[in-house]
Amino acid sequence: MKNRLPGVYPAKKKNGDAYYRASLTYNRKHISLGSFSDEETAHKAYIDACNLLRTDGLSIEDHKKSATPLCFEKWVCLINLRDNHLYFHTPIYLRPKFFYYYLSRTEILKFDSDDLFYYSSHKIMKRDGHLFVSDYGMQVNIMSRYGIKNYAVEGRDYRFINGDPSDFRYENIEIINRFYGVTKEEKNGRQVYYTRIHVNGYFLVGVYPTEQEAAIAYNKAIDYLKKAGVSKKYTPNYIDALSPAAYADIYTALSVSSKIKNYVVTPNA
Repeated sequence: MKNRLPGVYPAKKKNGDAYYRASLTYNRKHISLGSFSDEETAHKAYIDACNLLRTDGLSIEDHKKSATPLCFEKWVCLINLRDNHLYFHTPIYLRPKFFYYYLSRTEILKFDSDDLFYYSSHKIMKRDGHLFVSDYGMQVNIMSRYGIKNYAVEGRDYRFINGDPSDFRYENIEIINRFYGVTKEEKNGRQVYYTRIHVNGYFLVGVYPTEQEAAIAYNKAIDYLKKAGVSKKYTPNYIDALSPAAYADIYTALSVSSKIKNYVVTPNA
C-alpha cells in the first residue's frame, strides 16, 4: 500500500471521484484544514498550517503573499489558535474585550466579547449589502441582535457613534427610533414623534410629544385598519415600561388621523 504524505487522508465523492482531506492535531485537538483535488496540495496545506502554528512572525495579512492552499478563513482560525489558544470554526481573532470577525481580507467586523459565543457558532454571510447568519434554518439579519429593525435606516433610526458601520460593539450603536412606524423629528423648534403606517402608501397617523405615545398610536392605527378589513399583517409595538392599565389609559386618550379611522379597503389593500 502506498505511503500517504503526512496530514493527508484520501476520500471519495458520491460519484466515485477521489479527493484528499488535510488535517492536523494541535494540543490534542483535531483540526480539519479542507479538501483538495490532489495529494500534494493537501500535504502543502498541512505543512503550511504546521508552520503557521509554530511561527509567531506570520500574521493574518501574510495570507495574501503566502501562496498557500489554506483558505483565508482557515488562516485566521489558525492564527487565533496560535496567539490566543482557542480554536473557532469561524474567522475570529480575539483582542482584549472585543474580537474581529473577518468577512474577507478587507472587510473586518468588530464585536464585543459578549457576542463571542454567538458568532463562534454562527457564520456571517453577506448578501446585497446585508449581513446574515443562519439560525434554526432561517436567515437572520444580524442587525436585529442590536435592536435594529429590518426596515431601519442608518442616520434616521440608528447610528454608529464613531462613524464606523463595521463596529458592532454595543457602546457604538445608538438606537434613535425603537418602535415600528415612529420617527423623531423637529417641528417648530422642538423634538416630536411622527407615527406613520403603510397601507398602499404611507399614511400619517399623528404627531405626538413622546415616543411611547407615538408607538401606541401605531398600535391603535393597526386596530382601526384591521376593523376596516385590511389583511396586511402588522407587527405591533411592545412597550414593556407600561403596565396594562397605564397602556390602556394612553391608548384610549390618543387621537389618530381621520384617514386611518375612516379607512376604506380597496382591492389592493
